[in-house]
Amino acid sequence: MPYPSLLVQPFRDELTRAGFQELLSAAEVDSFMADKSGTALLVINSVCGCAAGKARPGVRQAIAESPRPDRLATVLAGQDMESTAKLRAWFPEVPSSSPSVALVKDGKLVYFMPRANIESRDATAIAADLKAAFAEHCVPVTA
Repeated sequence: MPYPSLLVQPFRDELTRAGFQELLSAAEVDSFMADKSGTALLVINSVCGCAAGKARPGVRQAIAESPRPDRLATVLAGQDMESTAKLRAWFPEVPSSSPSVALVKDGKLVYFMPRANIESRDATAIAADLKAAFAEHCVPVTA
């Protein structure tokens, strides 16, 4: 049974305020994933403590600088069942994990950070790994 929406709204807001598009249905996931150009960062958000203290802050730190992905999207595991299942189906080669972070380039998964690489580390270490992936796969933004 999902948590009450009022209770989880701050978990959603933390990423949407940072520029993430919330994908609330399978159709929204398919529409987002249909755009295969450039890079996209997808966060499978969660209500757990490692999402709150590690994953979301680490992701926000990582996207604060260039290079960064062209597009940002998120689903909330345990709440948005349809969209979470649909997003996971796009990456059948990786086990289900939440929280987790996927980087897609030109429609292909190029980097994945599962819960196991989140729960035992701090936000700064998570951000460093994501920044390294961005440096390898994303185009720097020029002013």
